[in-house]
Amino acid sequence: MDSLTQIVLGAAVGEAVLGKKVGNKAMLYGAIAGTIPDLDVLARFFVDTVTATEWHRGFSHSIFFSILFAPIFGWLVWKLNPKSKASFWNWTTLMFMGLFTHPVLDAFTTWGTQLFWPFTTRLAFQNIFVIDPLYTLPFLFFLILTMFQKRTSYKRRRYNIMGLFVSSSYLLLTLILKGFAFKQFISNLRVQGIAYEEMDIRPAPFSTMLWTANIDTPNAYLIGNYSFFDSQPIEFVSYPKNHELLGDLVTNDKIVRLIAIAEGWYTISEEKDKLLFNDLRFGLISFKPDEKRFAFTYEISSSDNGLDIRETPKKMADTDGLLDNLWQRIKGN
Repeated sequence: MDSLTQIVLGAAVGEAVLGKKVGNKAMLYGAIAGTIPDLDVLARFFVDTVTATEWHRGFSHSIFFSILFAPIFGWLVWKLNPKSKASFWNWTTLMFMGLFTHPVLDAFTTWGTQLFWPFTTRLAFQNIFVIDPLYTLPFLFFLILTMFQKRTSYKRRRYNIMGLFVSSSYLLLTLILKGFAFKQFISNLRVQGIAYEEMDIRPAPFSTMLWTANIDTPNAYLIGNYSFFDSQPIEFVSYPKNHELLGDLVTNDKIVRLIAIAEGWYTISEEKDKLLFNDLRFGLISFKPDEKRFAFTYEISSSDNGLDIRETPKKMADTDGLLDNLWQRIKGN
């Protein structure tokens, strides 16, 4: 999830663990703990693109990381607050909960997390977009109400619990909505006589009223969108796999790892004599009817050091009309 959401969750968890003893400091350190796992993004400054992408939401988002570093961060906070009523183990518990709930929440997104690192299995329930105002804003509202109550006040505890309850309930609702959307995709594929091998669905940006499905067929991937306000059948657009364009590169270590990162959901395209690796898990860059570009694309080129893979930069122009197109599609087909 986005940084603000993780800060809110970390602060609320910190309050639940230690708010009665240390007041708003529990929120502060909970928010810090909830931010730490995402520092893995700094890896992009030190390693190549493929390695940085592999590491993202890996070790720092694991149970192992939470157990290993909670006592270390707990000790540091304990030393920084020698006059507080909280013990070393109190601070350690707070830091563990902040570190641990971060990857648990991320597991509900499309990217997922390697919660059980060093095992490579990535847990991704794909039922909520990384930025979802309906999850974050009510949660933030109750957190702010909590902050302005005395640490011993009953209202303080009640507001914080309400925030955790409302956000968790919404998360559960998104799983139910995904189930309904899944049934609609299955029904439409059957009615349209489309044979497929695998299907992967996820919510559209900022909403759980609109869902997108990747459909794996022998020679192409189909992508379709379904809104709960639709009145017409789902339209599935075909995107050729073009895996053969990789040629001998398909055995290259970096390509093999990139395919593993994309979990096999990728297409290859050519542009200006360069190969582009399109990661389908995050869909197209916009909801324009004629859109062909994908949200995550990697440029493959040769260099003196071997194969060079870089994520193509996103431009402001790429998102022109994004929210308007998204809103129009949410309203139905």
